[in-house]
Amino acid sequence: MNETYRTILVERATAGYAVVTLNRPEKLNALSIELRTELISAIDALQTDPAIRVLILTGAGRAFTAGLDLHEWGESRNSAGGFELDVTAALARFEGPVIGAINGPAVTGGFEISMACDVLIASTAASFCDTHVKMGLLPGWGISVRLPRRIGLSRAKELALTARVISATEAAAWGIVNTVVPPEELVPHARALAEQMLAGVPETLVVYKRLIDAGYELPMGEALASERKTARANNGRVGHDAIASRWAGGRTSLES
Repeated sequence: MNETYRTILVERATAGYAVVTLNRPEKLNALSIELRTELISAIDALQTDPAIRVLILTGAGRAFTAGLDLHEWGESRNSAGGFELDVTAALARFEGPVIGAINGPAVTGGFEISMACDVLIASTAASFCDTHVKMGLLPGWGISVRLPRRIGLSRAKELALTARVISATEAAAWGIVNTVVPPEELVPHARALAEQMLAGVPETLVVYKRLIDAGYELPMGEALASERKTARANNGRVGHDAIASRWAGGRTSLES
């Protein structure tokens, strides 16, 4: 099933995932008000679709996104609707895994959106840059919080305070992205990863993601206690026969 918007493309694959593509290639997929409105609407619609359990987010053309559309900024710094039209908040509302397939430069707001994804796959043509300091602005979509937790305080400060561009290869070495692949392999790789995720039990896919996110925000002792409490509640509902059936169905050739 395919859906057409003015500034994004949405493909709902029968396997159970959706591919959402930012589609303003002539503007380097700049995050206009229209694009963000459509993107947020699409993500929320996918969240309500029980057939879609994994989301892939990528860009058309040579950029992932160049960030907010500066032509819409105007005299008022709130005129571009940055806080009202927050794509990262919509991504947080999507309960399943979000795979960012970063096809090219992810700049400022684009970097922030990529950091809101659960897993990042990058093309060799991808790069990341946070230019807030050059524009005299502060981020509002979470990069000052997420990036230090991903790569450590000193490295996050280096990227934030110098506004330098980091390549896909260096981003992988620093732990920003999981994998770097050639451009032609980017979306196929993301699709394969989505299908691997979809091989799990649907309810557990959502709960396990939520468990990891919640535990990451807590001190170690509290996180361990939360994990045990959640596991007891969940695992007690799963019968022995169901576990045996799922185990048998999921065996690899080496296990058979």
